[in-house]
Amino acid sequence: MDRMAAMEAFVLVVDTGSFSAAARRLNVGQPAVSKLVAQLEEKLGVKLLVRTTRGLTATEAGLNYYERARRSIQEADEAELVARGAGKSLTGRLRIAAAVTFARIHVMPHLPEFLQQHPDLEIEVVLDDRNVDLVREGIDVALRMGRLADSSLAAKRVTSGRHVVVGTPAYFAKAGEPTEPSGLTAHEAVIYDQAGGGADWSFERDGAEVVVTLKGHLRVSAAEGVRAAVLANAGLAITSEWMFAPEIANGTVTVVLQDWKLPQIDLWAVYPTGRTATAKARIFTQFVQEVMRLPNGTKPETS
Repeated sequence: MDRMAAMEAFVLVVDTGSFSAAARRLNVGQPAVSKLVAQLEEKLGVKLLVRTTRGLTATEAGLNYYERARRSIQEADEAELVARGAGKSLTGRLRIAAAVTFARIHVMPHLPEFLQQHPDLEIEVVLDDRNVDLVREGIDVALRMGRLADSSLAAKRVTSGRHVVVGTPAYFAKAGEPTEPSGLTAHEAVIYDQAGGGADWSFERDGAEVVVTLKGHLRVSAAEGVRAAVLANAGLAITSEWMFAPEIANGTVTVVLQDWKLPQIDLWAVYPTGRTATAKARIFTQFVQEVMRLPNGTKPETS
């Protein structure tokens, strides 16, 4: 029995809750995973897993073994990276999660450069505007924006950006440009109906604060929909500047009320609860930091 392979299979079964999900992560058949776990239980002389109505659950002995096995796998990965040298390329699989639009604009265009630096690495990207379960989905690092709802998550702030009021020149030619935040209530707004969005916004200038509730006939649960509606002249939107970075740069959309300050938005790299970030996750996070420092449309240098 390959002890490391058995440990990895067991850890994935606990993380995902099933043999079949763990098998998909390992790109092997379900019987192979079941056999590895059975061999591990036989060698240890204890039952590691029990089947419940919610799926497979670790026993008390299984939970104790899980924590140590997970650390052993991480330490082995770290040791391999150190032995090969910090300047060597990464290997294995890196699974990341991010919001659809943010990833499409700011991450996906730069992944070829990252893979060029690490040609033996495989990257799996899970795109969802909602926050996915990092453990169940087997995510190594997730890129999340705004306030972190779960304070127990291990996280690193990557960068911060601005919220802005945007609309197309055609929309503003028809509806007029607002000169004060209070004027936004007379406009048709496309409202992003997710955490970090919504209709209520606070503007600040010279110590004065103005709270505005946007009005509009269109609420959208995905950033791609907000973009499509705004670009179709459906109305203005309050959004992170990251969401419309290309269009702000080329003038396809106009930023208004720039002398008023909206709350900033933070970009976080988030790691599964209870785990230290793997070397691959840390190096990818550093790469994203480099990307986010660049002017829109440029690429990081490769080594």
